[in-house]
Amino acid sequence: MTETYDISIIGGGPTGMFAAFYAGMRKAKTQLLESLEDLGGQVNALYPEKTILDVAGFPAVLGRDLVAAQRQQLAQFPLTIKTNQPVTNLKRVAAGFEITTPAGTTRSKTVIIAVGNGAFTPRPLNVAGADVLQQAGHLRYSVPDKAQLRGKRVLVAGGGDSAIDQALMLEPVAQSVTLLHRRDQFRGLEHMVDLLHASSVRVQTPYLIRGLATTPDGAVDVTVKRVGEQEEDHLIVDDVLVSYGFTSDYHVIEGWDLNVARERRLIAVEPTMATSEPGVYAIGDGVTYPGKQPLIATGYGEAPLAVHSIMDTYFPDRRSPIHSTSIGH
Repeated sequence: MTETYDISIIGGGPTGMFAAFYAGMRKAKTQLLESLEDLGGQVNALYPEKTILDVAGFPAVLGRDLVAAQRQQLAQFPLTIKTNQPVTNLKRVAAGFEITTPAGTTRSKTVIIAVGNGAFTPRPLNVAGADVLQQAGHLRYSVPDKAQLRGKRVLVAGGGDSAIDQALMLEPVAQSVTLLHRRDQFRGLEHMVDLLHASSVRVQTPYLIRGLATTPDGAVDVTVKRVGEQEEDHLIVDDVLVSYGFTSDYHVIEGWDLNVARERRLIAVEPTMATSEPGVYAIGDGVTYPGKQPLIATGYGEAPLAVHSIMDTYFPDRRSPIHSTSIGH
């Protein structure tokens, strides 16, 4: 027999994990489906060493520690967690929805989509020598373990929150950190920009990377050019970290037999996180509504809204929500 769940959550990043926890609080039979080999989404796969500042109660928390704490949180309830199982199809059936992964088919009365920005691919550095340096391990797009760059001269390329976070993250361990951005102004949060300017990170703006090569002693020779000028300069570093953001790929969602209304590629939702398809809700960075802010903290707020709406609408006979202080007592 095909297993049937009350709620199926597609996407095991921090927001999806919190939704699964909250579904456990409401005693819903829940499965959590993640396409990667482990839970945590982009935070775990790309930024495990990143310091996250927008989680209430934590002045600062590393990405990997946040995901580990959420795994502990999930362990309080008998949830079904399936990793390395991308959802290849979602379609409506008489009893709700049929969900297909490479491992098989399950059914669910309701669905919460928490896939963030979809499959993510780093925006590449398109200059001569980049591919060769990446193969040699001197150019990277994420830092799973900052100890890999201990004592190194590191160039971080980018001007958003992630680039600033990476530069500040590496400052205590690297020999030196240079942050190069093509504009004078950074796109990061004002507080993070203040921390950057107060740090020992060398800020070089407005500059572009024009080429990359290795030196005879194995270092990296970065050719840079000031924007609006022709004269080139050279930076000698050990490693280059490119932080230009990511491109999103929604081809998996778009291939499902069930389509939800979209606005600029994001899923449009109501205040309850309901989509245009009854029984399907969406939360996290992949959704849009007036005033939406793509923060982890925002996703954490959206998760209980979706779960409570599902329980009140589709399972009105279930007991009312318990308080968080009841857990463990």
